Amino acid sequence: MNIATESPAWLIIFCLLAGLAYSALLYYKNKKEEFNALTLGILSAFRFIAVAVIAFLLLSPMLKSHFRNFEKPILILAQDNSESLIIGKDSAFYRNDYPKEFLKLVDELQKEYTVRTYNFGHKVSEELTFDYTDQQTDISELFEEINTRYSNRNVGGMLLATDGLYNRGINPVYSAEKLKFPIFAVALGDTSVRKDIFIRKINYNRIAFKGNEFPIEAIVGANLCNEENSILTVSHGGAILFSKNINFNSNHFNETVHITLNAEKAGLQRYRISVRPIEGEISLQNNSQDIFIEVLDTKQKIIILSQSPHPDIAALKEAIESNWAYEVTHSLSNQFSGNIGEYNLIILHQLPGGRDDISRIIAEANKQAVPLLFILGSQSNLVQFNKSGAGIEIQAQKELFNESLPSLNKEFSLFTISDDVLKAIEMFPPLIAPFGEIKTQVSANTLFNQQIGSLVTGYPLIVFNQTLDNKTGVIAGEGIWRWRLINFQKYGNHNAFNELLSKIIQYLAVKADKSFFRVTGQNIFMENEAIHLDAEVYNQSYELINTPDVEITLKNSVGDTYNFLFGKTSNAYQLNAGILPIEDYTYEATVRVGEKLYRSQGEFTVSPVNIEAINTVADHNLLYRLTSKYQGELIYPEQLSTFTKMIKARDDVRTVVYTEKKFSGLVNIFGIFIFIVALLTAEWFIRKRSGSY
Repeated sequence: MNIATESPAWLIIFCLLAGLAYSALLYYKNKKEEFNALTLGILSAFRFIAVAVIAFLLLSPMLKSHFRNFEKPILILAQDNSESLIIGKDSAFYRNDYPKEFLKLVDELQKEYTVRTYNFGHKVSEELTFDYTDQQTDISELFEEINTRYSNRNVGGMLLATDGLYNRGINPVYSAEKLKFPIFAVALGDTSVRKDIFIRKINYNRIAFKGNEFPIEAIVGANLCNEENSILTVSHGGAILFSKNINFNSNHFNETVHITLNAEKAGLQRYRISVRPIEGEISLQNNSQDIFIEVLDTKQKIIILSQSPHPDIAALKEAIESNWAYEVTHSLSNQFSGNIGEYNLIILHQLPGGRDDISRIIAEANKQAVPLLFILGSQSNLVQFNKSGAGIEIQAQKELFNESLPSLNKEFSLFTISDDVLKAIEMFPPLIAPFGEIKTQVSANTLFNQQIGSLVTGYPLIVFNQTLDNKTGVIAGEGIWRWRLINFQKYGNHNAFNELLSKIIQYLAVKADKSFFRVTGQNIFMENEAIHLDAEVYNQSYELINTPDVEITLKNSVGDTYNFLFGKTSNAYQLNAGILPIEDYTYEATVRVGEKLYRSQGEFTVSPVNIEAINTVADHNLLYRLTSKYQGELIYPEQLSTFTKMIKARDDVRTVVYTEKKFSGLVNIFGIFIFIVALLTAEWFIRKRSGSY
């Protein structure tokens, strides 16, 4: 422990001189005759010390202390809570005996280590339960969560208790690469193959068009069913549309059944694909699956216009084409001579630009209420763009650009962004956005603000605007092709990018709703997914308001009702109705504005998730590869008690000592204040006793 100051050390001499000068002037120059030599010396010393200390405190001295902190090794115990563990023959063991052994291990480890426990399945939770209710398993999300929380911490190891089956996320062997500690595994589940028939997978397009035929591929699997048979059926609304006999000719059977159906009715249609059970099956949950197909009257047409080729255009085109509801084309703006009214959306990439005058296209689109999506970049003519009525204006002084990251505006309410997309957005690279002051109209709705470095600005990166005449959107930066690339690098697919673009396109391309009250949301929710709905209310001037309360009643197919009140955002409404039972639901929402009562009706379906029942054979080979690669060991449930000895035997699991420096200002130490007051009080008392004032 020592004293340090930001000021040069030689300034301490002046503190001493200040104390000496003050004392000398007070006691030796004018009043030397009042006190004897001893008293004078004591009084001078008291005043010298007090003044010198006060002067020294003006230098802001700090008391530097060193502390040693001991951090015990952290052991992370993660328990699989998915349904697949209780489908096999050992379900009673995993419900009763196994939890006791696991908790006993936790108690034993806590005597010497810092223990953190987690559940994982379709989400990661710190609450340790053994109810096995999760309908999906994502081990990679667990690893990502652990890496985020415990990076640069003294983690001694992780014990992963699972059957090795995952049906969401990426391969755990690769997703664990960021973890810097050994991974141990408890091999749960049943590795024996048992008699079962199941729908392994269904391939289909989620969009079909009325009057057209559409294909479905059902992959049927069976274990230990040689020389037996079943029937595969496809039903819709209680009627069987397709059936085929399935003859199992091996104990590890797999067959792809090709099905062709006719889309007769527009709207969301549910089809059930089933295989008839046979005697002795281990599970019947995987014998059927429901699929939902949106039957449309026609495709929506979208055109991308640009003044030159750009990687953004390919990324946009592929993302849009992933949805069969859209037909997208691309054209250079100087070559375009089509009819604006034929399109449901026009995307203008870096247009208006320096070379091409597209004022006619913009004017005609606004006249015919064809929505516009502007994507700005280095070739954009901002002067012309500011005249387009897109909801924002950019006052740029020079041709400068920012690298702008997307930061979600939590008040955005035009549509809902899923958690998977939000998680992916955190890893998206910045867009190259024009630098300048951005003025946003009151009617504009910002989805993402620009984040420059760690600073979140109030300038929009993606924003929408709607007037009585038309809808517009603006992506205020180029380089979204990098978003698509990063999405694939991190997750092995383009799902998050495609979903984000699909939401943007869907909002803009849908025919403008001129009603004063509307409720929007998904048509399908999975059984482990919360029900989210959005609502908007407009006054007679067609301005968004959210003063009145919006109520909604949900009703399922058997007549059960659920009543909710929408929550209010900055200018709209949102509802989180939580997780609802598997059913078909209709809803009616109401709002009273003045004397008028508005109603909005709709429907949605909560669909079952049977994915955990498809594969019931534990994958201990994956756990072996995982523990081998990351310096751990594989054990079985009956060996849980040996894990403590394993950890104690490792040299790399030990307490870490951190030396911490702590600085505290001397001026904040109350004892020094008391010391100075005591000196001055003693001086005053001696002076009084000596007859001085």
